[in-house]
Amino acid sequence: MESASPDGKYRAMQEGYNLVIKNSNDDIVYQTSDGSAENQYDIASVKWSGENDALVVIRFVPGEARYVTRVVAAPENRLQPEVVKQLYPKPGDRVDADQPVLINLTTSSQQDVARSLTDQAYIISGIYWHKDNRAFSFHYTRRGHQQERIITVDKQSGRATVAIEENAETFINRWRGFYHDVNKAGKERIWLSERDGYAHLYLYDGDNDSQPQQITQGNWPVREVVHVDDEARQIYFAASGMNEGEDPYFMHYYRINFDGTALTPLTGAKANHEVRFSDDMQWYVDVYSRPDLPNVAELRRTKDGKLLRTLAKPDISRLTAAGFTAPDVFVAKGRDDKTDIWGLIVKPQNFDATKQYPVIENIYAGPHDSFVPKSFWPFGYHSGGDKIIGMQALANMGFIVVQMDGMGTANRSKAFHDVAWKNLGDSGFPDRIKWHKAAAAQYPWYDISKGAGIYGASAGGQSTLGALVFHPEFYTTGVAYAGCYDNRMDKISWNELWMGYPVDQSYVASSAMEHAGDLQGNLLIINGEQDSNVDPASTMQVVDKLVKAGKDFDLLIIPGGEHSAGRSTGPVDYVQRRQFSFFVEKLQHSPLPDFNQESGK
Repeated sequence: MESASPDGKYRAMQEGYNLVIKNSNDDIVYQTSDGSAENQYDIASVKWSGENDALVVIRFVPGEARYVTRVVAAPENRLQPEVVKQLYPKPGDRVDADQPVLINLTTSSQQDVARSLTDQAYIISGIYWHKDNRAFSFHYTRRGHQQERIITVDKQSGRATVAIEENAETFINRWRGFYHDVNKAGKERIWLSERDGYAHLYLYDGDNDSQPQQITQGNWPVREVVHVDDEARQIYFAASGMNEGEDPYFMHYYRINFDGTALTPLTGAKANHEVRFSDDMQWYVDVYSRPDLPNVAELRRTKDGKLLRTLAKPDISRLTAAGFTAPDVFVAKGRDDKTDIWGLIVKPQNFDATKQYPVIENIYAGPHDSFVPKSFWPFGYHSGGDKIIGMQALANMGFIVVQMDGMGTANRSKAFHDVAWKNLGDSGFPDRIKWHKAAAAQYPWYDISKGAGIYGASAGGQSTLGALVFHPEFYTTGVAYAGCYDNRMDKISWNELWMGYPVDQSYVASSAMEHAGDLQGNLLIINGEQDSNVDPASTMQVVDKLVKAGKDFDLLIIPGGEHSAGRSTGPVDYVQRRQFSFFVEKLQHSPLPDFNQESGK
């Protein structure tokens, strides 16, 4: 692998652990001599100056190479099992120690970026040269995700300065991060921060600007920056929670000037919006909907938001003829008796308000997002029209099926989100249980007198087991798919962000696996044998705890199955039947058909 300079006169290549730079005549013009197996140059990281006279490259000390080993017990193309190995760093593992190095061809010299500024780096990314080629900048994230910096390095002197520094007592949520160097000049920069309690944009002027100008402000979060117009000095962005009397998760789109003036809404309907702009930003298509409002598509003019044409209006007559009714939106106060918790209630198609129905919760509580649908989604009505799947199909078995976003999930305030910090075992359960009880108090048909069921996958699988072991007084029956039941067993990137570094007692306290022996209710565990997202050993460690504790449970392993096995891949119909049957048997106490006899007919 080689990296050519913009003018093609030079080529950088890796020889052994060192970097060699040659000219068009294949003469060596520069080479490093300090590379080794313990301190390697990475050719893939090279970024050339636009003037072809310098480059920056990462030299790194290799971290710990942890591998997960899986056995494919029933491969399709052979009889005997085969072994699969996957590079899979976990929380606490030693990561690559990256060091940016500036190589100046004019002076035939190299210089390390000041180590004091990049100490304990989790990752160094986003290296780019400024437009005038006098300096380059990069993004530094400290291990533990509580400090981030934009660092600028002068090409001639090699001097490094901190242009932006962000610190947090909990986590810095890079799932919602944003950085923009205005005109790539290294003078003005736009940065997203939650320092005032919500995700907002700030304008930094020059290096070491300790008091940047806040561009957006209010008790609502910026959700996405869509476009920055450097010439007009305007920002187009999406936000939620700005409109009173509206679901705080509904996305709306806005334009604002760099100085925070002229905040202009581009969407108005009381709904969840998805906007796509033309390449020249002169026009946009706004598609909006709600769970009870099918999609409407409109063409509008960007400069004033004027409606030019309604492109599409909904016709769901065939859907309603098939029995579709929209889910009910339900809102109740959370654990603090102040904060609204928003969720949905899905009823059976043959719903009878005079009856009582057991309740099952569909849970996913990962801190990286919020998960209750806000747009029109015909809850499990298959696009082909031949069958009903998912939440509606489960409700049709005689249940009320619900979904909500508790504290610890994203897209509200920083305080709402911070509940997850070193506390993934919480999963928002204090909010969820209060929500259930409020719904039961309002609706006679909402029956939680004997507890509730729960199911989820991945982080939702972890929460499902957590519900049964941490809150057995409320959750009595659970189906857990592909769970990361102990955050020490899962991938480093997702888990250290929320649980912190170094690995401490909080990991143990949040571990559903460590507490599996406390199981009191009914549990079905479903896992793909070849899950490459969550180490399948996480599931088997739960099984080990349950066996040693003498607990009864059900286990379904899908041979060859991946992380999504039984949900969107593999034997979906079979696995859904097993899940539904488990709830029918345990929550309704109803007899099940002899499926072995039925399948033979």
